[in-house]
Amino acid sequence: MVAWRDAGGRLIAGPGACPHLGAPLAQGPVRCGILRCRWHGLALDGAPFAGWEPFPAHDDGLLAWVRLDEAGGERPLPQPVLPDRPRPAGAVAAVYTGTGRCEPEDVVANRLDPWHGAWFHPYSFVDLTVLDTPAEHGAERPDGLTVQVSFKVAGRAVVPVTALFTAPGPRTVVMRILEGEGQGSVVETHATPLGPDDLGRPRTAVVEAIVATSRRPGFALARAAAPALRPLMRAAAGRLWRDDLAYAERRWHLRTSGRHPG
Repeated sequence: MVAWRDAGGRLIAGPGACPHLGAPLAQGPVRCGILRCRWHGLALDGAPFAGWEPFPAHDDGLLAWVRLDEAGGERPLPQPVLPDRPRPAGAVAAVYTGTGRCEPEDVVANRLDPWHGAWFHPYSFVDLTVLDTPAEHGAERPDGLTVQVSFKVAGRAVVPVTALFTAPGPRTVVMRILEGEGQGSVVETHATPLGPDDLGRPRTAVVEAIVATSRRPGFALARAAAPALRPLMRAAAGRLWRDDLAYAERRWHLRTSGRHPG
């Protein structure tokens, strides 16, 4: 697949092979919104052309989405199902991407297992308690999981919060802070299958969007420092996912080798 923006900033995506001789279009330059194949100069402006058809694409302001109807096996939607997020003007956002040898269900299972947080990530979480589960919510919030947890800031300093985990889609889990510092902040975790590796093992991309907000007046300073904060936010997410992808990979290995991972 190849993706780029036209002269007006619109997101365009389509097959990554040039329809002429199969050259990798992702290696071609984009000038004035026109993608040119680096082998023979075929120019693409995003419209269908000589056997090349664009994919439906959507830019939600934070993440870029491409709809692959033939690969999905699901009823296509006009746009992704997105959770409510804090207003961009009042938030600091960062996106982490990682890849693991597992299937999307293993990533989702990890995110919907908050019990492992304080044990598997003692460097980030302490005093984690599950307050209620989906069966206790009733029809009003059937897929919610509420936890009380303290995030480690530095040394013995911790920030207690109450967070709700929901699954708005089959490959998406959203954590929203309901009470405590950062109330309203969300972490969206999206699991996207990438196909098998050279050994036939599945690969899944974890795309996690962290959208932080706060009611404290001093948060304006954090927004001003957003370019410096984003790498730190990605690094913190990456540290967690180095462990959590090992969790997901181990779960896939046990599940597919005939042993129950529980």
